Amino acid sequence: MSVPSTMPKGVQTVTVTGDENGMRLDRFFEARFPGLSFSHIQRIIRKGEVRVNGKRAQPKDRLQTGQAVRIPPLKLDAPKPRENATEDQKNRAFIKSITLYEDDDVMVLNKPMGLAVQGGSGTVRHLDGILGSLSGKDGQRPRLVHRLDKDTAGCLLVAKTRFAATALSKTFRSRAARKIYWALVAGVPKPTQGRISTYLAKDEREDESVMRIAKHGDEGASHAVTYYAVVETAARQLAWLSLKPVTGRTHQLRAHMAHVNHPIVGDPKYFSKENWEFPGGIQNRLHLLARRIAVPHPRGGVIDVTAPLPPHMQQSWNLIGFDTARYDPIVEAPEE
Repeated sequence: MSVPSTMPKGVQTVTVTGDENGMRLDRFFEARFPGLSFSHIQRIIRKGEVRVNGKRAQPKDRLQTGQAVRIPPLKLDAPKPRENATEDQKNRAFIKSITLYEDDDVMVLNKPMGLAVQGGSGTVRHLDGILGSLSGKDGQRPRLVHRLDKDTAGCLLVAKTRFAATALSKTFRSRAARKIYWALVAGVPKPTQGRISTYLAKDEREDESVMRIAKHGDEGASHAVTYYAVVETAARQLAWLSLKPVTGRTHQLRAHMAHVNHPIVGDPKYFSKENWEFPGGIQNRLHLLARRIAVPHPRGGVIDVTAPLPPHMQQSWNLIGFDTARYDPIVEAPEE
């Protein structure tokens, strides 16, 4: 991998452009310096080597036009000798196999359950890294514009150009992106259609972070709103839910369903119903699918893509006798 000409060897200060206004600090580094690993970006920001207008910043902080960003000396991860070309081919074939929609600006991937979207402690293979194999001759690479939990399957929107990344990031911040999820939950919620509104805050535990229900004004608490609708039930023990998150908080749907005492089946973090027996034949894996995404296309029109059930959920649907062609009542839920 050749070092991009823009990769600074010493300290430099750059100014945030109008195109980069509103971009997260870590995404700004990804866009400016393709080939820089996500873990390296996170590390230099957390260590305080990066400054925005002279002050320390967090990876998720949003930049504003005209701000001065101090950039320390950067280094690319050393490429693995010789096997890179084969690895890239494998990665490109894998991405092609999970692509639901693609054009010059965007692609929608059917993310498999169990594949992390980004690197973290102990995560070697992740989608962000695999997408690096698709870098073009100009060094531009596909960029994530939103995330899914590692164990959530389904629609993941990826920007192929810097133009699309900027436009779609604004779309997600303005909540103009419509997302619908399907889940299998314990019990049947009453009423069968409703709205869940709470504050959520992150608790850091030994090796993981968990979202807890918080009060307005608690440190780090963010408002979270989810609409739900029961599509079909099985013997009052299980319900197929369609979910529409209005906000996009970490683990929002999982924490919200646990909060109303109808946790998502197979959720290792939030399922805590005592003496609950797993129905025979249903796998103990998270039953949550990002079923559909509909967003305005950066160049006009709408991207509207649906993902199929992942194998473990398809097996459960077959076993219970749920029909995926059933009318989904969540489409009538409000957008706000």
